Amino acid sequence: MEFNFKNPKLELVFKYFEEISKIPRGSGNEKGISDYLAQEGRRLGLEVIQDETLNVIIKKEASKGYENSPAVILQGHMDMVCEKNKDVDHDFSKDPIELEVKGDYLYAKGTTLGADNGIAVAMGLALLASGDIATPKLEVLFTVNEEVSMEGAMNLDGSVFDGRYIINLDSEEEGKITVSCAGGVTAIAKIKKELKDISDKDIFAINIKGLKGGHSGIEIDKKRANSNILIGRILNNLKNSDVDYDLISISGGLKNNAIPREAEAIIALDKEYAEQANDIVTSMLGIFKNEFKTSDPSIVIEMQKIDEKHERALSEQVQDKIVKVLNLMPRNIQTMSADIDGLVESSTNLGVVVTENEYIKFEFATRSSVKSLKDDINERMELLCESIGVELELEDDYPEWEYAKDSKLEQICVETYEKLYNKKPEIVAIHAGLECGLLLDAIEGAQAISIGPNLFDVHTPDEHIDILSTERTWDYLVSILCNIK
Repeated sequence: MEFNFKNPKLELVFKYFEEISKIPRGSGNEKGISDYLAQEGRRLGLEVIQDETLNVIIKKEASKGYENSPAVILQGHMDMVCEKNKDVDHDFSKDPIELEVKGDYLYAKGTTLGADNGIAVAMGLALLASGDIATPKLEVLFTVNEEVSMEGAMNLDGSVFDGRYIINLDSEEEGKITVSCAGGVTAIAKIKKELKDISDKDIFAINIKGLKGGHSGIEIDKKRANSNILIGRILNNLKNSDVDYDLISISGGLKNNAIPREAEAIIALDKEYAEQANDIVTSMLGIFKNEFKTSDPSIVIEMQKIDEKHERALSEQVQDKIVKVLNLMPRNIQTMSADIDGLVESSTNLGVVVTENEYIKFEFATRSSVKSLKDDINERMELLCESIGVELELEDDYPEWEYAKDSKLEQICVETYEKLYNKKPEIVAIHAGLECGLLLDAIEGAQAISIGPNLFDVHTPDEHIDILSTERTWDYLVSILCNIK
């Protein structure tokens, strides 16, 4: 890649970004990237800790003049969300991410870029490798599986750290200092498959595509269409219109923390219902185009006859439960904050629907900055699932990050920003899950803030990062470290 940086250190940042982009690092597949980070730390002659969870901690002693300064923990996660366009041939378990510069932005070719949170990994490595940047002692922490379960942060041994200032590099908007975030939990509803015999029916695929999708926390306020919810509305509308259909399978979305962009239902119909069903699907497309004309103007819904033979379909009872889960479970924004204008307080995202061998499974990512509201959503889900005979499992529960107003670290970051840019940064709370709450639980007496460059369309194949913003964020980060004395 060719860049033109005012600061030559950015060449090192993006050199490392290119290197890690060659290593598959989807959530749960971090052994390769973890080993690379540990090897690179040792190559640089630094102290390296690689724990059983595959977190990597690399320590660099203080520069001359900073021996008595408090140590700083820089943190980001090494895993990425793996999403691609349907027509792109890419295997995230082995293929490198193909990078592409477009103007002042860096993209991937048809897949997620992985700047969330690869840019933190690249910046951390660049600081560790730089010999001419004066800093306090650095403890650079790279965690695993943040996007799915926050497993790395949950299993972190806080006693290995000397630092009590934590700078998380997983924020996505330049000029904002994040000081609080939502907690979350994964809710998995499961319906046991029961089948019935069918015969002499035509098979149709109903496909939803063309949606923007996005991060289920950061972009939930953009009111974007959720393909899983839309397919549920179509199935319910067919039922209410007395179209006698049999549901064979349903699927949509890949990750519960991404707003799903595509969904598919395979149905069986008697020939006499085919035209009526197609008319209803066409009508629903018009409805959705009106409802989402601003957020998702490119929505496409197609109903096509397919050359598949099916002699069995889901039972009426299972089909009824599927339609109820898709249409009745809490979804999207639940509450807005009364204290912070524009902040989503609690939400839930139906990110994944999949038909497996034994179950139809629905995965929800629930978030809230208020624990009691997260509990309330969980309890409502449990009540609904119990009432319709659906199993519900809650897992990967992680805490919210409460705001510690006017901490010393926040003051240093605010003052540094004002000196650099002659204006105040924005202090924000976000409706997304950062690892800071877990890190603060693990490292007693620590303070935390989060910063980062401008990222766009994360968790989608349109993800891109602002190169010039990255340069400014690097300068800001280095200035913060220089001012910690």
